[in-house]
Amino acid sequence: MRPEKTMYSFEFFPPKDLAGEDRLWQALENLALHAPDFVAVTYGAGGGTRDRTIRITSEITARTKIPTVAHLTCVGSTRVELIEILDRYRDAGIKSILALRGDPVGGPRAPWTPVAGGLTHADELISLAREHGDFTIGVAAFPDGHPNSDGDFGKDLDVLLRKESLGASFATTQFFFEVDKWKALVDNLAKHGSKLPIIAGILPVTNVSQLNRMSELSGTPIPASIASAFDALKDKPEDVRKLGVELATKLCEDLLEAGVPGLHFYTMNTSTATQEIFAQIKDKKRS
Repeated sequence: MRPEKTMYSFEFFPPKDLAGEDRLWQALENLALHAPDFVAVTYGAGGGTRDRTIRITSEITARTKIPTVAHLTCVGSTRVELIEILDRYRDAGIKSILALRGDPVGGPRAPWTPVAGGLTHADELISLAREHGDFTIGVAAFPDGHPNSDGDFGKDLDVLLRKESLGASFATTQFFFEVDKWKALVDNLAKHGSKLPIIAGILPVTNVSQLNRMSELSGTPIPASIASAFDALKDKPEDVRKLGVELATKLCEDLLEAGVPGLHFYTMNTSTATQEIFAQIKDKKRS
């Protein structure tokens, strides 16, 4: 069954320089024409990267009036520092956060070691956010399984249910390629009485090297048929882009048919591929 209204949202990452900022603002201007329900900005832990994340997120909120979801992780910050960041978000008019543990320095499968005075799990961050601001709180979900769960989907399920019980009101998935993975996650949550909306994360692939790196960093497996299809085109960038848009469009169509409550696009700070997908699914989108 389809929801009455499907949400659409876009994710950006904090750019490293002024040229990158220009690209981000141009992409955001183009995608804002589609009236997204929210935009999200990923979180860079530590020093200047963290400050840039907070500044960009606050500027998007001030300049566009589009609701902004600010990512926040446990990486590299003490409890006191996290409270300060939450205060800065609240003062900037940001009303929603995505509470994440974040990845260790060695990657998603590396052992986790919190900083002294820091937090260990995302559920602690959910509780902290509820204590220090009237935030709507989202969390991450993993249709292919969390990299640290070693295929134990029951463990992943328990984690999501606990986050919901602590106050999470939506989840956004890591990118994935097969609609059945999303269906299985949603069905299993429903069997446990969960009402948590699971927004599907969509990655429009436009570059094979980028896809492989994203897969490595996130721990998301690439189905063999998709990996081989992209590998056969790796020296033909336009064909790679065409296939990436085609696959993402088909996944969006399948998800809409399955009743997905929202589609969340990982834009990689560009707008063209996402806009092409929107043009192709426009008849299936909300009225």
